[in-house]
Amino acid sequence: MSFGNKLSPLTGDDIDLDGLFSDQRLVKQIRFVLEVEKLKNILRMTPLLNTARRENDAEHTWELTLMAVVFAEHADEPFDLCRTIKMLIIHDIVEIDAGDTFIYDSAALQDQEIREKAAADRIFGLLPPDQAHELRELWDEFEACITPEARYARAIDRFQPLLHNFFTSGGTWHLAGATKRDVLDRKSLIGSSSTRLWNAAQCFINESVLRGFLTEDVNKGSK
Repeated sequence: MSFGNKLSPLTGDDIDLDGLFSDQRLVKQIRFVLEVEKLKNILRMTPLLNTARRENDAEHTWELTLMAVVFAEHADEPFDLCRTIKMLIIHDIVEIDAGDTFIYDSAALQDQEIREKAAADRIFGLLPPDQAHELRELWDEFEACITPEARYARAIDRFQPLLHNFFTSGGTWHLAGATKRDVLDRKSLIGSSSTRLWNAAQCFINESVLRGFLTEDVNKGSK
C-alpha cells in the first residue's frame, strides 16, 4: 500500500498546540509522545533474526518488554514486574539524541554517560514535572543497576542481543571481531539477576565457539 504524495508530516512546531488546547498538561504530554516516536528511526547494530536489516530501538524495546514478562519466573529474587516494564519502555529513549552506542565500541563508550544524561535532561523535561521526575527516576534506576527491578531489566537488555547474534550465525560479533571472553565480560551482568538465564547465555556462547561464530583466541591480532 502506498500513500503516494497525499501525506505530509507535521511536527509540533507546525501546529500551535498551546493555542489548540487549553489543557497545557496535555500539550506537554503530546509533545513528549511526538518526540519519542523518533525512537522508531534509531537503528541499532543488532540484526533482525531474518537478517534483512538492523532492528530499530522501538522494536528492541517491544521485544525486551515481552521477554521480561515471559522470563520473569527465572529471576533469582522477587521484583516488581510492572516497574521493570516501565523501565524497559523508557530506557533507550535517550538514544533519540545520543544515538545507539555499540557495546563493543570502546571509544564510543567513553562519553556514553555524558551524552545520555544530557539527552535524558532534554527529553524527559518535555513532560509535566511530576511525570518528568517519575520517568527520569526510573531511567536513573535502570542505569544504576542496584535494585532487583533494574538488575532484571539490565539482564534482559543483555540477553536479547545475544539471542539475535546467535540465531544470525554471529551477528554483530563479526563486526566487532569479538572473542568468547569479550562476550562473557559484557554479558556477565545477566547473572546478577538470573542464574538460569546466565547459564543459558553461557550455553549459547559456548555453542557459538563450536560453530565458529566466536573465537576462543583472546589475542585478536593473531586471528
